[in-house]
Amino acid sequence: MSNVKSSDDRTTAADPAEQNEFVSFTVGDQLFGIPVLSVQDVLQPQSITPVHRAPPEIAGSLNLRGRIVTAVDIRRRLGMAPTNATKKTVSVVVEQNGDLYSLIVDAVGDVLSLSSSAFEANPTTLDPQWREVSRGVFRLKERLLVILEIGHLLNFGRPARAV
Repeated sequence: MSNVKSSDDRTTAADPAEQNEFVSFTVGDQLFGIPVLSVQDVLQPQSITPVHRAPPEIAGSLNLRGRIVTAVDIRRRLGMAPTNATKKTVSVVVEQNGDLYSLIVDAVGDVLSLSSSAFEANPTTLDPQWREVSRGVFRLKERLLVILEIGHLLNFGRPARAV
């Protein structure tokens, strides 16, 4: 058995034969993944209504079959350069604590089934902002798949500023 470090640094035993499925998507040139069971829907570009005084990562909100969904600009959340305004994006809808969130990404890829034994802790060279929101990585043939931790990714809490 191999040990896998989880996002909260507790070590858990993983069955090397266990397969994990992730929805893959790209933001810029980077490949990311989230557990397939976390994904509620994948949407083509949607009309997003800005939300006044929201954190900068919040692009706004959208209506999904009568439910209000918070749209999160993943580029901003990960500290990446903004995309060209004319570039089409897609949304990966996830649920967290009963609320729906639309993760705005550049493109959605395949569902990847990967062995737990191939999972690695975050490399020390991974951007600190990315390490904060990721569980670890899988080294694929030509790319690094960064596995995002939805709960950490959607934590927009800011420390209070001194007045």
